[in-house]
Amino acid sequence: MGEQMTINNPHDVEQVLAAMTPEIYARFQQAIALGRWPDGQSLSEAQKSTCINAIIVYENRFKQPEERTGFVPPKATACADESHIHRHEKPLNWVQE
Repeated sequence: MGEQMTINNPHDVEQVLAAMTPEIYARFQQAIALGRWPDGQSLSEAQKSTCINAIIVYENRFKQPEERTGFVPPKATACADESHIHRHEKPLNWVQE
């Protein structure tokens, strides 16, 4: 896992899916959550990016939308009104008093 994986075309996606198993998927999720591999070695930024990309590809193929990482269920009802939206701009004061 030394190089950062990029998924730029369908061939790349198929290569990732051919290599991914549910066990690897779970290991990647755990590594991202903990910031380290099971042996205790820290994930590099490139490894973290690779794991995230692989998880996204795997979930898009094998998981229902509500099972995917980062899923936010739709609201049951829309906002009742727009009273929470600020209608007037307020200048910021960057000087500490």
